[in-house]
Amino acid sequence: MIGMGDDVGVVDEADVTHRAAALVVPPMQPHCLLATADVVTYFVEPHCAFADRLREHHGGGITAAPELHNLTEDDVRPAGHRGSDDLDPRLVQALNTLADSDIALPELATDVGLSPQRLRALARQQLGMPLARWRVWTRLRRAAEALQRGQSLVDAATEAGFADQAHLTRQMREMMGLTPAALLPIVRSHSLSAT
Repeated sequence: MIGMGDDVGVVDEADVTHRAAALVVPPMQPHCLLATADVVTYFVEPHCAFADRLREHHGGGITAAPELHNLTEDDVRPAGHRGSDDLDPRLVQALNTLADSDIALPELATDVGLSPQRLRALARQQLGMPLARWRVWTRLRRAAEALQRGQSLVDAATEAGFADQAHLTRQMREMMGLTPAALLPIVRSHSLSAT
């Protein structure tokens, strides 16, 4: 998260306030964004080279990242499209497969040469999040892409693999703090990047 004028503020689950020009919030880190006039938020795919860089420099908890204050999509895009060099290649293969399909975990694990238990453990260890949460994230991304193409909320929810629009709304509010209705004008006016 980058403040575009003022510092950005985030409160963590221990009720500690973090303020800086830019903050890195790792996956599965409960937090609340404080009201700020203008904030840019990047949701970084955990299996890309840019995520490797963030993990290396900002590994634990919510951390200040002043060096990212002037970050732009053009800075993120090249490393966002390049695969991770740090993660187990079988995990990266699994994440790439999950990004485009709703394959069952046992079949996915077999495809990448791991047991389901080992694949789950790798995800928790290397990504800091369970595969089930990753699956929800990929569905949210697919729904946002469908909305950007002009689909209705109902059609975007169905295409992304949610049971219905209410299911999409609950998952998006839980993971992003936004509803699809709030996201709609943003995705329709800006191009989404796969970062």
